[in-house]
Amino acid sequence: MQFARGALSALCLVAALSGCKADAPSGLETRTATFAKHHIFIRNASQRNPQQYTHDSWQDGKEAFSHYCVACHGADGQNTGVPFATHLSPPVPSLASAEVQSYTDGQLKYILDYGIRPSGMPSSKGTLSDDELWSIVIFLRHLPKLGSQGVPDMYTH
Repeated sequence: MQFARGALSALCLVAALSGCKADAPSGLETRTATFAKHHIFIRNASQRNPQQYTHDSWQDGKEAFSHYCVACHGADGQNTGVPFATHLSPPVPSLASAEVQSYTDGQLKYILDYGIRPSGMPSSKGTLSDDELWSIVIFLRHLPKLGSQGVPDMYTH
């Protein structure tokens, strides 16, 4: 009787886990989610970056990015050397992608401030200053070439 109960439990577990497979979203689902993010969930589309692009503002953004964002997005913002970037659901996007670059500066700052739920993108509110966040937006608009910054140190040791 004990064996039968254990076998039945194992069979139920296998059946339940086999039903947990998820397919990639359809084109319609992707377009709907993208529209919702750009027009409903991620705010501040009209907010303008008070900082102008200069080499110094870009360097400040690169520095702030290297302390807060590099673990998930790589030093180049394009996931170079990040071993888990494609294994998350949703995967960590390349910050050079058309989808990310299509956000306004205000929306990018909003994402940095509040994160994106339920993705792995965390909020930085209270961790980074507004000046640091705006400089990161400048860095995001002028990312270095793919792979040019190497693999983050945390993944090489």
